[in-house]
Amino acid sequence: MADRHHSGLLAIWISLFSNIILTILKLVAGIMLGSPVLLADGVHNAGDIIATVAALTSSMVSKKPADDDHPYGHGKAEVVASAFVAIILALAALWIGYQSISALFKPPGEENWLSLGAAVISLVWKQALYIYTIRVGKATKSKSVLATAYDHLADVYASLAAVIGIGLGLLGDRLHWEWAAYGDPIAGIIVSLLVLKLAYEIGKDSVDILMERNVAPEKLAYYESLIRSEANVKRIDRVRAREHGHYIIVDIRVGIPYDYSIQQGHDISRQLKKLIMDYDPDVIEVMIHLNPWDPSELAKH
Repeated sequence: MADRHHSGLLAIWISLFSNIILTILKLVAGIMLGSPVLLADGVHNAGDIIATVAALTSSMVSKKPADDDHPYGHGKAEVVASAFVAIILALAALWIGYQSISALFKPPGEENWLSLGAAVISLVWKQALYIYTIRVGKATKSKSVLATAYDHLADVYASLAAVIGIGLGLLGDRLHWEWAAYGDPIAGIIVSLLVLKLAYEIGKDSVDILMERNVAPEKLAYYESLIRSEANVKRIDRVRAREHGHYIIVDIRVGIPYDYSIQQGHDISRQLKKLIMDYDPDVIEVMIHLNPWDPSELAKH
């Protein structure tokens, strides 16, 4: 668990420094080269810095041990940060869409090779960051790292739009294609829709976890099969499980023979907990409620 935490934090730190460098690069290049698309992308990247700081802070908070005020741990701090990143992405999508639509009603700007080079550097850099962080996020089950990865993916879309837009502008100048000068705003509109879709997916996942939605039905079914494998469990009354950030909490109610001693019930509980936690290392807590089961129930059926 400690190694997973370290890997997640390292990925977010790398993302933070990368976003700071890319923001400076795009803003300086946009101002010096008079490129509105790079300037807009730089402003978008500045929002990424805020989102990454939120992911970093939440990742640190989420690893704090349970205390009196937070008996189930601090895992949902990552989910809150993930929701915050979704909001940042939604605002960025609206910003890109507004700027792109506005550009359609203005005289097209002149593109140059330096602007294209800056956009290509951003595209390659962000694609590498996305591949790295999505792998770490999936390996660590960290919501904040996954949100950071999808934030990078949104930047890949934005940088790709800049490359296409600037490239079309340069090509249009050579081939005298007047329509090519508007390739950038058209690509920007498409990108804004893609980023908005990403924001929706991240936001929906965050809301589902905050609302304590059950884990996937397949996982619940397997938990049930593990419980049924314990011979002393005569009835399953309820099985629930919820994500709590980067870990899972399982809640089960089962029936065991009514004449069992407290010690026997305790041993059965420990065995059930071991079965589930051995199967799924993401489970850090299994809460078990034992109900009395009477053999006469079989006769009724």
